[in-house]
Formats: sequence, C-alpha cells, structure tokens
Amino acid sequence: MLVGRFSNGRETFYGAVLGDTVMRLKDPFTAPELGESYPAERLTTLAPVRPGKAVCVGLNYRDHARELNMPLPDEPILFLKPSTAVIGPGEAIVHPSQSERVDYEAELAVVIKKAARRVSVERAREYILGYTCANDVTARDLQQKDGQWTRAKSFDTFLPLGPYIATDVDPSNLSVSLYLNGTRRQHSNTNQLIFSVYELVSFISHIMTLEPGDVILTGTPAGVGPVKPGDTVEVVIEGIGRLTNRVIGEAGL
Repeated sequence: MLVGRFSNGRETFYGAVLGDTVMRLKDPFTAPELGESYPAERLTTLAPVRPGKAVCVGLNYRDHARELNMPLPDEPILFLKPSTAVIGPGEAIVHPSQSERVDYEAELAVVIKKAARRVSVERAREYILGYTCANDVTARDLQQKDGQWTRAKSFDTFLPLGPYIATDVDPSNLSVSLYLNGTRRQHSNTNQLIFSVYELVSFISHIMTLEPGDVILTGTPAGVGPVKPGDTVEVVIEGIGRLTNRVIGEAGL
C-alpha cells in the first residue's frame, strides 16, 4: 500500500493511494481503516510524515566509501536533522546565502510505526511502517568548516520527503537514483548498504527511543554533487516513487 499525507484546502489527513483515488486513513500507525474517497487531482500532496526526529546515517554505501577512498565504518555514523527541515514533493529547497555549495543526497528513508526501544535485528521489521524517498540536502562547505554537521544539515527545507510511504517493499534490494535537471547523477541499490535497514533500526533503538512517525535516513550512494537556484532535483526509488523539488535562492522567497 502507498500511504500519503494530503490537504483538501480545509484539513490535513492521511490517505491510501489507489491509482487516481485517495482513500482517507484514520491513522496509518494504529488504525489503518479506509474511509472517504477523493480524486487525487483535487488534493495537495504533502510530506508523507512529520517526524519528531530524523536520524541520519553517514557513509553507509559501499560504492560511496570507495568513491571517497574511505574505509568502511565499524558502526553506523549518526547525526540528526530537525523536523523543521522537512518539506514535501513539489516544495522548494532554499539555497541559503550562508553557503557557497549545497549538495543533494538521495536516500531511502525508513518510517517508524511504533515506539522502538532496544529492538533486536530480528524483530526490527515489526517496528517499521514503510519507506519513502528522502533528499539529505547538505551545505557542504559549512559541514567542512564546522567539523560537526548540525548547521550544514539543518537549514529549513533541507529534508524533502515523499511522495508516499510504501508499506510492502523489500528494503534490501531497491534501486536508488537521483536526477539533476533530467540527468542521472546517482544510481545504486540498497544491496550496497553497509548496515542494513534492520540493523540500523536495532542499533539506533539501543541509543534513543524511536517513536511513531520518526524517520531514519539510511545513507546516500556515490555521485553526490552540488545544486544551484533554478535546478530541479528528483529522487527515484524502486517501488516507492519520484520525489521532485526545485531549488531557489533566498531572494525567491
């Protein structure tokens, strides 16, 4: 099933996407009963979830490690993005004036279904609602300048998510691509992950409690590069869909 968040101009709600129709969902986390139907064309598609926190993983693709000539990490490298960075499909990524280089990073995002604390790898799947596309937008020059990553990763609009949450895909073998102005810049597969989705859920849950709606960004493959105002960036993940966002400068706000 594909699950999204939508607005009809009066209210925001979750819905199941069935072709050109959206069926209202009472609560995809606890009560996924279907209700009223709407023509999809009459709705605005929002970010599919508003996470309390986004836990991100650095250097988690073998091809990306090779590209950077870096050794594979012994444990996942973690950082956080704030919920205020989240935008949905069709919304604009703002290139901040403080940065001279802003990069795209296509990623598979895991959406947590229920509270997870000290979960085993074997049981991790029970705590996952599904998967969506993510773009871990990064002010690369500020990341290098600061040493730690908080400022570089946390600007408003630096976490596009969407378009939907796919609840029935196998996360171990999905193609992940990014297109910049129609040209493919990243292309890999989740079989290149150093730490699997289930290993990440388990590892993170032994550090912090994961709550319903939280997301885990699982890392980006080789081919990371810069964007500039006027660009269009598309993250495409097999079985999930296409997340499209344009880039604007702060003057375009």
